[in-house]
Amino acid sequence: MKLRLYHHRDGARIAYREAGVGPSLCLVHSAALSHREFAPAVEHLADRFRLVLPDLPLHGDSEDRPRHPYTLDWLAEVMTAFCRETCGPHPLVGGHGAGAEILLRAVVTGQLSPARLVLMPNRLHRPPRRSRLPVPLRAIAPAAALPGLDRIASHAARLAYRPEQGMKLTARGNPAARDLLRHATDDIGGNANLARSWSRWVRRWPAGAQTQLLEAYPRLEAPVLLLWADRDPYHPLAGAEEALDLLPDAQLRVLPGTGFLIAYDDPVGVARELTAFCL
Repeated sequence: MKLRLYHHRDGARIAYREAGVGPSLCLVHSAALSHREFAPAVEHLADRFRLVLPDLPLHGDSEDRPRHPYTLDWLAEVMTAFCRETCGPHPLVGGHGAGAEILLRAVVTGQLSPARLVLMPNRLHRPPRRSRLPVPLRAIAPAAALPGLDRIASHAARLAYRPEQGMKLTARGNPAARDLLRHATDDIGGNANLARSWSRWVRRWPAGAQTQLLEAYPRLEAPVLLLWADRDPYHPLAGAEEALDLLPDAQLRVLPGTGFLIAYDDPVGVARELTAFCL
């Protein structure tokens, strides 16, 4: 995959990879991971699509400076501009976890007008069932904002978020998930800027239920695919079923035997559903 950079108007940098030919399809990963979350499905999609896989700000090779607000609205603004620049005014887009929530905020606020929208497991309008991040990592996030503690917090975060936890995010115990987490934490230790920026993200990310989405769903004009896992402990199927009843043009597809890392449990199934919906 080719590495490219997008520069936002406020100086934020988004690194992204692209592969394949065909209609552009942008897939946005979840929090504390990277574009590699979709790596298992690339070979099954690159012959049908020009895949665009960005690293969200604070992830992978993208922006990590603490001068940006890192609010949900700022992230939605940046990713909207990114999608338009790399995939056109009405792109095919999909997201998982935080990536899905960022895209959904961009769509409901009228910033992004996708041709089709794929929402993989995320909170939607419900409160978080439980946090995916380890307790030590959540505990040290506030301390990372304090001068002198930011570097210490960065080393502690890397120890708390160990590669072995990747296998626990899959329903089938895929050992390749360890490499996903290893890559996601490679640059954390000693990176004070990243620690301070992550602290800002954690403190400003909406913690409760996004109930305003219940009123916004009926206004969404783009076709929506809810592509869900049946064994994800963080994002129950009930939320997707509730959204399905309110979205005017939506379908729900459930991949059996899949957990949080849906593309690591069933890359062929993910590619099959994306292709059927987007082409």
